[in-house]
Amino acid sequence: MNVFYEEDGSFKVATIQDEQPASLQVEDTRGKRSKIKAANVLLKFDKVSLDDFFKAAQAEAAEVDVTLLWECCGSEELSFAAIAAEYFGKNPSLVQQAAAAIALHAAPMYFYRKGRGNYKAAPEENLKAALAGQERKQREAEQMAAWQAELQAGILPEAFVPMLAKLIHRPDKNGLEYKALAAAADAAQTSTLRLLDKVGAIPNIAQYFLDGFLVEHFPKGRGFAEFEPVTAPEDLPIANVKAFSIDDATTTEIDDAFSLEKLKNGNWQVGIHIAAPVLGIAPGSALDQVVLDRLSTVYFPGDKITMLPDDAVNVFTLEEGAARPAVSMYLEVSLGFDILSYRSVIERVPVVANLRHHDIEPYFNEETAGQDVPDYAWKDELNFLWHFAGALEGRRGKADQPQQTRMDYNFYIDRDVVDGAETEKVRIVPRKRGAPMDKLVAELMILVNSQWGKELRDAEIAGIYRSQGGGRVRLSTQATAHAGLGVECYMWSSSPLRRAVDYINQQQLVAMLRNEKPRYQKNDAELFTAISSFDAAYAAYAEFQDKMERYWCLRFMEQENLKDFNAQVIKENLVRIDGMPLVMRVGGLPELPAGTTVALQRLNIDYLDLTVEMRLARM
Repeated sequence: MNVFYEEDGSFKVATIQDEQPASLQVEDTRGKRSKIKAANVLLKFDKVSLDDFFKAAQAEAAEVDVTLLWECCGSEELSFAAIAAEYFGKNPSLVQQAAAAIALHAAPMYFYRKGRGNYKAAPEENLKAALAGQERKQREAEQMAAWQAELQAGILPEAFVPMLAKLIHRPDKNGLEYKALAAAADAAQTSTLRLLDKVGAIPNIAQYFLDGFLVEHFPKGRGFAEFEPVTAPEDLPIANVKAFSIDDATTTEIDDAFSLEKLKNGNWQVGIHIAAPVLGIAPGSALDQVVLDRLSTVYFPGDKITMLPDDAVNVFTLEEGAARPAVSMYLEVSLGFDILSYRSVIERVPVVANLRHHDIEPYFNEETAGQDVPDYAWKDELNFLWHFAGALEGRRGKADQPQQTRMDYNFYIDRDVVDGAETEKVRIVPRKRGAPMDKLVAELMILVNSQWGKELRDAEIAGIYRSQGGGRVRLSTQATAHAGLGVECYMWSSSPLRRAVDYINQQQLVAMLRNEKPRYQKNDAELFTAISSFDAAYAAYAEFQDKMERYWCLRFMEQENLKDFNAQVIKENLVRIDGMPLVMRVGGLPELPAGTTVALQRLNIDYLDLTVEMRLARM
């Protein structure tokens, strides 16, 4: 005797070897023996072989009209045998009964299983919905196959174009487009990003990196919402000084300026003037929230994303030809460059010049600073402040330290339109670190930031300090020493147009100078939140800037057709390329002492990975 039974969601046939009330020992066509539950047996048959019976049942099931079978069932729950009788007529054969069971099991949209061998026809509305869903899935499968074929043929599907940014940077992995893309990438044994690049979906790699950064950190876009017009207070006293700033040509957020006046007693008054946006932005206002959301200006070659909208920046930037709100620190300095007194005031400062590095550096540089050279604009002021900066550096214990010759690099992207197409050319301009202008500005900023930090500390007003100990720099509310700078405490307060930490500290400083209640109290949870958020954002923005500078270094190599380079070994196979801020690893580089100069030859550039393959040419 043979049995037709169900096991693990499929139908099988076997010959009974031994039968018990609840179980059977059976043997299949391959001679494999197994134990099955008696309840799983649907039919028993003899006089026909296992193979013949099963093949006949499958063939009969293939001929079953599933729609007619569904119509035969009515709305009642029936056994497979009863349904077979409805479909095939009274007394269906064992093969027909088995065929009915197979057909019923194979059509779950038409028939709901109600226990072993029992089924119920799906309600008409449910069946229609299921069939519509099946049809939709079929259409989707056909569409995905068509997209996949296009991608594999090197064609970007038209439907992908309006959603490329999302597909590249934040794809919906359940979406049809991504599924087709992933399938095509798997078939091509590559990544989805590489495949998109191959089909021309990433025509501008720099824009690709920028879009990815914006998706992550500026999901609402880099623009600003509408704000109430920002105005500067006009009731502030106007300082009797002629202030000037020193910045790169591309700087628009001019935070700091300086002034120098001869006093009647023979000493000098040095003014350090810091733009004061907090005087026009109310705490808790929409624009104030923008500062606390953005936290910093984002810099990268050829562009920047400002912390404040241009309309607000234009009100407070220390632009020449205007008297702008500022928090000023005035120092009385002796002829020997000793500081005799400090005082800080809130005022409007007349700015008479915005000096730019490229204009001043030909006249005021390492060879000419402090020397008897022909006159040039602002010569006396620059030289006095440079001597003063040297004295400040000495008092910090840094003047006698050996200076490493390190270079800074400014990136400029020259964009043009040629034959209707936009072109981009990168210029990388080196500047020796520690040039007189840099030293002058840096020392005065260290002075004002450390002095204001001490004043807030002594007034017991909360602030955000920047300290260094054990080689680690961190932000905190504790006014501890900054070992690297050689000062007892230090805070960022001189760039309130560009950094939220400086903006917050300026709010506290203004409250102190006005003898008002400060916005933030000690141990204020909002202050700790701001520190944490700023740390994370500042690190992410710096990482993005490094990435973009690396990209433009690689573009510069290709643009100038540079094949051969000198590099300095940092450690192991890590080197720094001469002439640009590019650090990279060189495969196969032998172990060499740090500082060793090696000659390298460029092979391949990979812009997506931001890597360049180099080989050692000679040592």
